[in-house]
Amino acid sequence: MKAALHIKYDKKNINLTITEIAKPIITDNQVLVKVTAAGVNPLDNMISRGEVKMIVPYKLPQTAGNEVVGVIEELGSRVSNFKLGDRVFARLPLDHIGAFAEYVGVDSEALAKVPEYLTDIEAAAVPLTALTIMQALELMGAQAGKTIFISGGTGGVGGMAIPIAKAKGLKVITNGAAVNAERVLNLGADRFIDYKTEDYTKTVSNVDYVLDTLGGAETEKQMSIMKKGGHLVSLRAMPNGAFAKRMNLPKWKQILLGLAGRKFDKMAEKYGVHYHFIFVESNGAQLQEVADIFSNLEIKPSIDTVYTFDEVNAALDKVANGRSRGKTVLSFE
Repeated sequence: MKAALHIKYDKKNINLTITEIAKPIITDNQVLVKVTAAGVNPLDNMISRGEVKMIVPYKLPQTAGNEVVGVIEELGSRVSNFKLGDRVFARLPLDHIGAFAEYVGVDSEALAKVPEYLTDIEAAAVPLTALTIMQALELMGAQAGKTIFISGGTGGVGGMAIPIAKAKGLKVITNGAAVNAERVLNLGADRFIDYKTEDYTKTVSNVDYVLDTLGGAETEKQMSIMKKGGHLVSLRAMPNGAFAKRMNLPKWKQILLGLAGRKFDKMAEKYGVHYHFIFVESNGAQLQEVADIFSNLEIKPSIDTVYTFDEVNAALDKVANGRSRGKTVLSFE
């Protein structure tokens, strides 16, 4: 079968090598998925550049791709929750990625059924982002009735975070460009802030939770609007010791990341809040919950560009260098 491989870590070259490899042989707990679409993410480029080696040290060559949609063609002997022909999607397990291939073997616990109203291309935009939100809310200990601030909620992350947070009973405040206000309010946001005309640090306070999608100087600004004891989860800042411990990384990595994230721990201490960093993991049960929420609301993820599998390197370049108004997806059809 054809697959796109990470051959070596290279900070200056994110290109993958398309080659023929053996079709996966599945274990008793896995299913064989014929890939129909795959989401293309900044994470794919970060892996190529060696930027996540500290968290997941892949043994190269490695089939690339973290986010998959496809049809089950073979079932492991212990798999009982799926059947042949099911249309499924997943954020693939960290230690077993490989969405950029004609087939992939997937642990059944990582999978969920694709909502019927979504095309394969649309479905490819869901798992990684949606699971990030679910796991961030879990890390926050988010409770219905409390308030969350989602920074930069007009992007792809916000497009999923807002309806999921609302489905969990949270009050949602977000900010972004005014041109997107109506769309964001239609997703369920309770309050929209135009970042050009309103400084949220002056007009928002007592927030219980923050989903930081921006990083940089915005992380501290967001801490300043929170209640004492609140929880901020960052998708863009720095891993810390608590993150390393949660990921069961070796002791030496816990020490290194503890030092790397110390600045953010200190910052959180200054504001009396909790700082968390997240690296999304596979979880079929959480993804199924998202699929059910989305089926009720019929949310359509926004898609920017669809490439063929042979154009994988153009897709990766688009994610690295192009301005996106939605998800970049590979189609295998």
